[in-house]
Amino acid sequence: MDSAPEAGAPALFLFSHDLRLDDHAGLTEATRHGAVVPALVLDPTLRERAERSPRRAAFFYGAALSLARSLQERGARLIVRRGPLISATKRLAREVGARTVAMSAQYDATSAGRQRRLQSSLEESGLRVALVHDAPAVPPDATASVRSAEGGTGYRAFAPYFAAWVQQARTPLGVKVRFAAPEVSSEELPAPSEFDAAHCEGPSEARAMNALDAYLAGPALQYLTARNVPSSEATSRLSGDLSFGTISARTVLARIDERMRDPFLLAEERRSLRELVRALAQRDFFLQLAWFFEGSPDALLQERMRRFPSARSHAGLGAWRDGRTGFALIDAGIRQLHATGWMHPRVRLVAASFLCFDLGVDWRVGRDEWERYLVEDEPALANGNWQWSAGVGADLAQFPRIYNPVKQLRSFDPRAAYARTWLPELAAVPDVDILDPTGATRRMQLSLPLFDGSTYPKPIVDHDQAARAFLARYAGFIKNAGVRR
Repeated sequence: MDSAPEAGAPALFLFSHDLRLDDHAGLTEATRHGAVVPALVLDPTLRERAERSPRRAAFFYGAALSLARSLQERGARLIVRRGPLISATKRLAREVGARTVAMSAQYDATSAGRQRRLQSSLEESGLRVALVHDAPAVPPDATASVRSAEGGTGYRAFAPYFAAWVQQARTPLGVKVRFAAPEVSSEELPAPSEFDAAHCEGPSEARAMNALDAYLAGPALQYLTARNVPSSEATSRLSGDLSFGTISARTVLARIDERMRDPFLLAEERRSLRELVRALAQRDFFLQLAWFFEGSPDALLQERMRRFPSARSHAGLGAWRDGRTGFALIDAGIRQLHATGWMHPRVRLVAASFLCFDLGVDWRVGRDEWERYLVEDEPALANGNWQWSAGVGADLAQFPRIYNPVKQLRSFDPRAAYARTWLPELAAVPDVDILDPTGATRRMQLSLPLFDGSTYPKPIVDHDQAARAFLARYAGFIKNAGVRR
């Protein structure tokens, strides 16, 4: 269909997880088709996802409110409608006289399916639909085009993907958007009570940019170490902003590139910035993985592992959920998640490994549990990361990566600073007893506050035994199924 704007007809843009105005691929595309009518449709599915986590709902509400104010400052208005996505969008398009509806692509199977149904219905009604890649810094099609000899397919392994990714342009978009001001009704933005969340006005495009600049001014230069040290504050904490699009990945990368041009940076600081770029490429990798290898929301990427038995419950599952496993690093991470809606990346790996391998519990149980607390809302990334941790996704290792929670604590929290921050019951416990919980059990257990029966629990499993048992079961499955890794 011809993409030239129809004379006088505006383009309707549907906001979702792209709540900003600058460096916006969706708005850039929409403005090619006419003056833009910005809208937010609060359909039941969107609201249901928000309500899973009160902190996520508060972030979404604050970001949407900030977007509405930014539009107002530019002489425009965010039109808010409630109702089923398809019917509400069609009705609004008719009211404003739009001939084009633009939106940013979503990547998880459920959301992508909803968008396809919406697109089909709109096109059947004679509307042009523009579905735009905005969340990744590099669109999936751009990296896939490098594999033109293979038909432009996506990547299942990160190394070749990254080699293609670094070749692509990821320049921020600076097109000035022209907004329309139709005289149509708009509903109020969500009230905190609708989401069972506290009032939140903090998230915004300006706040995200300020946070990024402050991070790159100093803490980011320590990222090479900080990504593994949970007590460090040198992580960006921008996962929520990237998730809801209050800042774009292109902008983040452009600012990193600018920082790297500083001639006075030390070699180690440059390495930190390069690792930060690599981390953003990994985010794009999981988005393209979901885009090209879409299945059901719970489908394993590795088909050969779909028959591997895993449990939906375990006697220790409640302790894992509550942060009472007796392994301080895991428990501190779970408590941090409950208190803040975020968990340090290194600790996420260890906690996920413990659930999947020590307890033998299905990765989807962990994913769904953390969904109740996380601020970030990126199901495609959650699926990709959880499957990678469980050894059933985009990981070509011969055997699953099983993390020893005691060794991880000793390596990355040797003074137990992170553990004590989130586990106040360990405040007076000597380092040696936190770093060696099984040894603490052997050493005069009744006299130790660590295991006095009313404060901090003993380890709920013997990690070494559990890991060996899982690997034996895994090896037996591979052998019996005739699977080659």
